[in-house]
Amino acid sequence: MNKMTWNQKSFDELTVEELYAILQLRTEVFVVEQNCVFQDMDGKDPYSHHLMGWEDNKLIAYARILPPGISYVESSIGRIVTSPIARKKGIGRELLKRSIEALYTLHGKTVIRIGAQYYLKGFYESFGFRQTGSIYLEDNIEHIEMLLFIKA
Repeated sequence: MNKMTWNQKSFDELTVEELYAILQLRTEVFVVEQNCVFQDMDGKDPYSHHLMGWEDNKLIAYARILPPGISYVESSIGRIVTSPIARKKGIGRELLKRSIEALYTLHGKTVIRIGAQYYLKGFYESFGFRQTGSIYLEDNIEHIEMLLFIKA
């Protein structure tokens, strides 16, 4: 694997090519791979920052960083995704670590709420997230809300 490059941009800073790559990766995983018909373009992207991980000019990791009041009262990280070609290489861990750091830089060191796919509960718990509610179905996939509290 070649060295990855990471960058983060506001929606207005994204190039057309970057936006296309983001939507392509999200569709590849969330719509095609997970066989889930849903409205990915949900109106939240313009209010978000977009963290992108590139290898050989191909987007292979992505997350959006949302300010408080967009998805939840708290700041949030969403659309966390790695390309199928990038899995089992630690890139998802690097993506989430960088996403948390980016959120703290943008919005201050604050509580983070996510809506996580239930099967990834252990992954998020390894970063300190804790389940805060019951399992719910979103687009026919089991999800849970999780919080990451600030460590004293």
